[in-house]
Amino acid sequence: MPTLQIIYASTSGHTEYVVGVLKDALKNDKKLQIADCKAEAAKPEDLLQSDVLLLASGSWNTGGIEGQMNPHMHDLLQGRVKDIDLAGKPVAIIALGDDRYFYTCRAGEHMRRFILDHGGKLLGDALLIVNEPYGQEERVRKWAATLSKSLATHNA
Repeated sequence: MPTLQIIYASTSGHTEYVVGVLKDALKNDKKLQIADCKAEAAKPEDLLQSDVLLLASGSWNTGGIEGQMNPHMHDLLQGRVKDIDLAGKPVAIIALGDDRYFYTCRAGEHMRRFILDHGGKLLGDALLIVNEPYGQEERVRKWAATLSKSLATHNA
């Protein structure tokens, strides 16, 4: 049974909401085992223990520069696991953002760079959620279906 580890950073609850919709959409896939944890609680082994990893974060204006990852995801990827080798692990991305800012959903680019710089392999296109996630559930479900197909192909 393939395993999916979701690590997400959510302070306002938007990213956590999207992850919840995603998990609900994937739960019909009885051949997939899903685990999740918040970035602030994640340990290095959490990035390596599953067949596929999913990173999810909103875009923030921390440090005076817009378009950064949520501080918890930043602390994880640029701190606790900065030297990790993903060893070819497939990784999917969910990035949230606000169209009021120039660098909308740029957290996705930071996560993408982390994956590639640490030997991971991007699994499909990132899911980008712009503005409030409420009302965008169908986009998440469609992306979940695509992710499920990618997981099936990866584990075939």
